[in-house]
Amino acid sequence: MLIVKNATKKYGNLVAVDNLSFEVENGQIFGLLGLNGAGKTTTFRMILGLIDDFEGEILIDGEHINYKISDQIGFLTEERSLLTKLTVLDQVIYYGVLKSLNEKEIEKRLDYWLERFGISEYKHKKIKELSKGNQQKIQFITAIIHEPKLLILDEPFSGLDPINVELFKEVILEMKAKGTSIIFSSHRMEHVELFCEKLVVLVKGKNVLQGKLSDIKKNYKKKNLIIKGDINIPELKKAKGVEKITKNNDEYIISITDDSYVNSLFKLISKYDNILKFSVEDPSLNEIFISIVGDNYES
Repeated sequence: MLIVKNATKKYGNLVAVDNLSFEVENGQIFGLLGLNGAGKTTTFRMILGLIDDFEGEILIDGEHINYKISDQIGFLTEERSLLTKLTVLDQVIYYGVLKSLNEKEIEKRLDYWLERFGISEYKHKKIKELSKGNQQKIQFITAIIHEPKLLILDEPFSGLDPINVELFKEVILEMKAKGTSIIFSSHRMEHVELFCEKLVVLVKGKNVLQGKLSDIKKNYKKKNLIIKGDINIPELKKAKGVEKITKNNDEYIISITDDSYVNSLFKLISKYDNILKFSVEDPSLNEIFISIVGDNYES
């Protein structure tokens, strides 16, 4: 288990991370979200032990970060961190040795992953000869070659087509099932919703939203009414609680400011002819993120 407790990191007068606390259990995928500059990278560096002059505590299985512990962490960075003049084999050996593996075991594991990702023919190719998507596969392999207890994924699907996104998802869920703790960071909220059971949202280093994703969506007052049929749009736009109305194919999405307006709007809409569907749905994580981050960023 990873425990981050009251972590604060300052750069002069700038507070990059402000009293941040969260826990990631074994076999859990945890979302760490925020705009660029929110404090995510600084948090990652503290967890990795690259920054040690901070207030608070970071523990993995009850131990502070040290070389022994850091060997049990895998990190897929958002930026490319590959040495492009090396071959795939040499690149993975380099990272594997840094994580205390021997070259024979590294090559054995590499062969498995290359076959799994359908790129065995690139084993002796230089990194610079690979496509962006295949470079991302190699970068992912370097992050998991040592079978980490904790895996940090920062925009893991960058440069991948939909088929390879599905392949990555499959591997990530397998690692979760085996007990790996995973921190997942992405600007694509639909990806976060697929994986993360719990999350924290940072704005300017501060935690502005935290908890189970299911609870966050349930407790968020704004809801969406999904309507299929003939509705009186001008009348509905004037109704109390209606924020906006959009059309998605043959359905209307009515965004309401508070779930207390559901009953009154149901009574109004039920008077219309030919209503085939009326449902109440929680907003997407993307909607919640934009609302929460926008409110806090401006304050």
